[in-house]
Amino acid sequence: MPAPVLSGPQYLQEGLKLVLSPGLRLFVLLPLMINLVLFVGLIYLAGHQFSLWVDTLMPSLPDWLSFLNYVLWPLFVVLVVLMVFFTFTMLANIIAAPFNGFLAEKVEVVIRGSDDFPAFSWAELIAMIPRTLAREARKLGYFLPRALGLLVLSFIPVINIVAAPLWLLFGVWMMAIQYIDYPADNHKLGWNEMLAWLREKRWQSLGFGGSVYLVLLIPVVNILMMPAAVAGATLFWVREQGAETALARQG
Repeated sequence: MPAPVLSGPQYLQEGLKLVLSPGLRLFVLLPLMINLVLFVGLIYLAGHQFSLWVDTLMPSLPDWLSFLNYVLWPLFVVLVVLMVFFTFTMLANIIAAPFNGFLAEKVEVVIRGSDDFPAFSWAELIAMIPRTLAREARKLGYFLPRALGLLVLSFIPVINIVAAPLWLLFGVWMMAIQYIDYPADNHKLGWNEMLAWLREKRWQSLGFGGSVYLVLLIPVVNILMMPAAVAGATLFWVREQGAETALARQG
């Protein structure tokens, strides 16, 4: 049995195999097309506005420090690239939230071999929109104050040395929250209960969130890996819940 922290990447790998299987391709295709259109649109916009964004973010230096522009410019290029791709990730998750919730249902059906969810209908999908968007808003409410705190920390001399690893750790944790929330929400698990469940499985959660975080930084690959992350998170949920049930029976 793999160490808890290594089970996360395994769930993601198995999730990718699941979304490529014939039974689930239909539920992946539509959000995949939406994400592709969004991705192309952002790349097109960035291609036309990239230099302007970099110049806007770059600080104005006096002439005698102009040589620093050659040092700072690559840093701000990287910053703009990260902003574009993180904007894509955030928007794609909001737009695809109802589809992701439905995909998590169908993945669970495949894993368990039994269907306890309503049959597919456009009416059901539309009915999921208010609930899933409210849940996405709850995630933003969790993310924004913590991100703001880390941003402030990043500007405090000396203390800001720890800001970079904290940003990384927080990003990994948010990826676990983002995707585990879909199967948890399908089972009507409350927000605080879902967070408590993830904390109980901290190493598995960080292993899964870290693997998702890494693959979503890869352009083009991230489009396919979003539904794979939903499937992997559903595998995580079903297997870990099953393990809990078995332990409870033994107890």
